[in-house]
Amino acid sequence: MTRTFPISSLLHLKSSALWSVVPEATVFEAIRLMAEKNIGALPVLAGGRLVGIFTERDYTRKVALMGKTSKETRVREVIARELVTITSEDTVEGCMRLMTEHRVRHLPVVAGEKLVGIVSIGDLVNWIISTQNAAIEQMEQYIAGGIPG
Repeated sequence: MTRTFPISSLLHLKSSALWSVVPEATVFEAIRLMAEKNIGALPVLAGGRLVGIFTERDYTRKVALMGKTSKETRVREVIARELVTITSEDTVEGCMRLMTEHRVRHLPVVAGEKLVGIVSIGDLVNWIISTQNAAIEQMEQYIAGGIPG
């Protein structure tokens, strides 16, 4: 029931702020922005076009564990080039499936070539919990006689 909603429903509830970095940014700059905004991933844009996504996982696996320094390493050196993206018409269930199949925690939402948002696994979990709570509340009201059949 709750998983058939399009991602556009979820995006309307999120902040419209969309933080990003350029490929030439240092990993340190990206991490600092992520810490300031309390986010776990940043879309990487070149000329307004999505070219990758930088995540906390990229930092830990491709910088820290490889002995590189975040102040010298550029974001372009550590991001995955193969992106898994979605559109606002994709469903919550479809996004969960993609995240599981590709082992990612963030999905950029695109309209053509334009980035329009980003969805995290936390966003999907919160959406499902809130829609289930709303359904339970409605059923309780119906059973109690508060909602006409």
